[in-house]
Amino acid sequence: YSNRLAYQRFRWQGRDYTTATNFDDNPHSVHGVGWLRAWEVVAQSESDGVLRYRHVPDAHWPFAFEAQQSFAVTPDALAVTLTLTNTADIAQPVGLGWHPYFPKRERSHLRLEVSHRWDPNEAQLPAWKVAQAGIDGDVSRLAFDHCFDGWRGPAHVADEVFSLQLSSTLTHLVVYTPGNKAYFCVEPVSHVSDAIHGDDPAALGLRTLQPGERYDVSMTLAVAVL
Repeated sequence: YSNRLAYQRFRWQGRDYTTATNFDDNPHSVHGVGWLRAWEVVAQSESDGVLRYRHVPDAHWPFAFEAQQSFAVTPDALAVTLTLTNTADIAQPVGLGWHPYFPKRERSHLRLEVSHRWDPNEAQLPAWKVAQAGIDGDVSRLAFDHCFDGWRGPAHVADEVFSLQLSSTLTHLVVYTPGNKAYFCVEPVSHVSDAIHGDDPAALGLRTLQPGERYDVSMTLAVAVL
């Protein structure tokens, strides 16, 4: 799942589940399990690679699944596909995404088109949906730690060293521009943070996968060196 899962618990199809602390002293669990686990190398070459992670239900996530990532590198792009298959014997909620980090330089600039922004409450959970025409500004002047709806077209990142276009089959985006860090993040994701606690999780992008069903997403980072 993307971002925070509120207070490490959720109710799903009539049953209560818990997750475990996995990010400092955060009261919520964060980003699921794939980013914390070792992945098996399935195939590799000079320009391609395939990784696989098989999850057995544990304190961090109660459902079995198998995830596979494929990477393809060309002289000017990285293409990534991610597939999750429900290997449990019951339906499970699924969210996918990536968390690209970019160096923050003097002339770092971000431009992208979205339709709405989710403003957080004091617990850092999305609470209010407001209109957002897009983002077009120097990263040093941005102050975002938000999820956005209605992402259209590529996100453009540029500075004095390179320009980049980030595109994805996903339609939500998390943008994180901390003022005290030497990086910022532009994250394609499948759903609004903590969607499972929304009135209509599916409308917020959360998928329900039946046993044996799979979910495929992709992302491409196309780079030009200046």
